[in-house]
Amino acid sequence: MTAAPLPLIDQLIARRPRIPVTLVLIALNLAVFVAMLAGGAGLWHSQNGVQLAWGANFGPATKDGQWWRLGSAMFLHFGLLHLGMNMLSLADGGRLVERMFGPLRFIVLYVVSGLAGNLLSLMVQGDRAVSGGASGAIFGVYGALLAFLWQQRTTLDRGEFLRLFWGAGLFAAITIVLGLNIEGIDNGAHIGGFIAGLLAGAAMVRPLDATTVLGRYRHPLASHGQWMAGSALVVMLGVLVVAIPAPRYRWSEELMVRDEIRDFIGEDRKLINRWNTLIGDAQRSGASFDELAGRIEDEVAEPYQQSFEDLSELRLSGSAPSAPTLNALRQYAEARRDASRARGEGLRAHDTDAVRDALEAARRAGNSRAGAARTPAQR
Repeated sequence: MTAAPLPLIDQLIARRPRIPVTLVLIALNLAVFVAMLAGGAGLWHSQNGVQLAWGANFGPATKDGQWWRLGSAMFLHFGLLHLGMNMLSLADGGRLVERMFGPLRFIVLYVVSGLAGNLLSLMVQGDRAVSGGASGAIFGVYGALLAFLWQQRTTLDRGEFLRLFWGAGLFAAITIVLGLNIEGIDNGAHIGGFIAGLLAGAAMVRPLDATTVLGRYRHPLASHGQWMAGSALVVMLGVLVVAIPAPRYRWSEELMVRDEIRDFIGEDRKLINRWNTLIGDAQRSGASFDELAGRIEDEVAEPYQQSFEDLSELRLSGSAPSAPTLNALRQYAEARRDASRARGEGLRAHDTDAVRDALEAARRAGNSRAGAARTPAQR
């Protein structure tokens, strides 16, 4: 009488008792999360700016030469719930898949899946979403699990095969369906990671039987199906790289413009104070209208002219977050320059109506600048 085969998990543990890569990956994700908390991230939710600073995947930044974000984003999470769900999934899938494929192949399929997921995310997020998390790589783990189970389906107990195969398949399917209906879930990373993991698993799968050391294949050449899966994976990655659309705007330009806007707003406060100081000084010293007009033109109108020219030289796509603020401040600098010049001309001509009109124009310009300042160029 033939003895019933050991459950798959018992066979895997007997051949490979430890799962060092899975444990290290979980530890790295936890360490990054703790470091982010120490750096100002929120326990339950982190703002996009924090995630960007730590290396989240964001089209205008990643496609602007910061390609390392494709890797760093795999270790960032937006809150404790996000982290906890991913780490539980990684622990559950990793304990099987690392034993099925071995540490080195497990690292390869994990990294390839995470990168593929983040590449697909770049294509579907439209340069509007800041994304991060280990879920793309984790979906790849479950894709590889399905590939292994399918390859081993004839050697496994039928009940065990159905339980594991449909459990992993339903987990992936339900999560992807939820991602299609819940805003804020990066389904591109999930789908890309899952397909890449499925193909990588099919390419690297090794038979599990009594004469095989887990992770080492008996034959020097892989099967035709494995070559097909490996080739499909290479083609997929190539297509994802080539098909990445150009960024709607460049993050480096956006950051430069933000710095210029911040500098201009600081300088503008000084010029407003200077405008008020000139009037008080002229009243106390009894300066003539011509003297006051000259000082206003030199110390107020000319700096605004220079600011207008500096802001006009900045190049920024109209799709960038700071574009409306930049345009508003250009108009403001021009209006303040014109109002300063008009006031100087009115003083020289002793035209009180012109001076009053210039003051009113300056007031309106100030209101427009205040409106621009209330809508900072942030995502």
